[in-house]
Amino acid sequence: MAWFKRTDKGIQTPTEEKKDTPKGLWYKTPSGKIIDTEELKKNLYVSPEDGYHVRIGSKEYFELFFDDNTFTELDENLSSKDPLSFEDTKKYPERVKAAQEKTKLKDAVRTAVGKSLGKELVIAAMDFAFIGGSMGSVVGEKIARAIDYSIKNKVPFLMVSKSGGARMMEASLSLMQLAKTSVKLAQLAEAKIPYISLCTDPTTGGTTASFAMLGDINIAEPNALIAFAGPRVVKDTTGKDLPEGFQRSEFVLEHGFLDGIYERKNLKKHVNLYIDLIQNIPVRNQ
Repeated sequence: MAWFKRTDKGIQTPTEEKKDTPKGLWYKTPSGKIIDTEELKKNLYVSPEDGYHVRIGSKEYFELFFDDNTFTELDENLSSKDPLSFEDTKKYPERVKAAQEKTKLKDAVRTAVGKSLGKELVIAAMDFAFIGGSMGSVVGEKIARAIDYSIKNKVPFLMVSKSGGARMMEASLSLMQLAKTSVKLAQLAEAKIPYISLCTDPTTGGTTASFAMLGDINIAEPNALIAFAGPRVVKDTTGKDLPEGFQRSEFVLEHGFLDGIYERKNLKKHVNLYIDLIQNIPVRNQ
């Protein structure tokens, strides 16, 4: 069968011979840059042409920070209950189960301990794919337990925030997590154990109003949305046009709420550098 045929519109491939490009081979950034997904993965999910940092989850952050991707997960089987018997378009337990099946996660945060540049580090990394990274009772409890582990074992703590805020299906119980995690971080500070907070896109709502902004050092990835209420809500409330880049990490750094912005490839180096400086110990070879 001929691969091409000549028509009045030029040379065409017969419809039955056309091959669809398999989905997922290419990624298009917001600025329109195209990158092969395999190359994107090798580049830590950062577009080399425009520096766009694609959202990633706990799996990728653990690979990034832990030496040889070797770690022990903490409290991995904690899962949300339904204390308020909440129901909107579907029952809360059904929503949780659907999120678990889709993401293969138990909830919106994973916590683990392992070595980073040769020294132990506890990491709590949020997953936006699980109900928008919303902070419910399990998220607060796992972060609190991870901090307890840091205190007991005198291990520095890294929080990787990526969240839409409090989980409305748990109402006031979700809001209580702001106080619980903040108190635990105060205990961590009293124990003189370093806490580095990494804000990624997006870090919003109750997450920003609690643990995300309480680090000894607060850092972020480039162009991450960092806010309590998002730009659209602020504009609708104030009725005013907002500055360019409003609430992006560069804007937040300029206004004194961050200590630094680092590309993903440099995060491991800078997090451990800050830990060494806080502890006043010799800086490790990077």
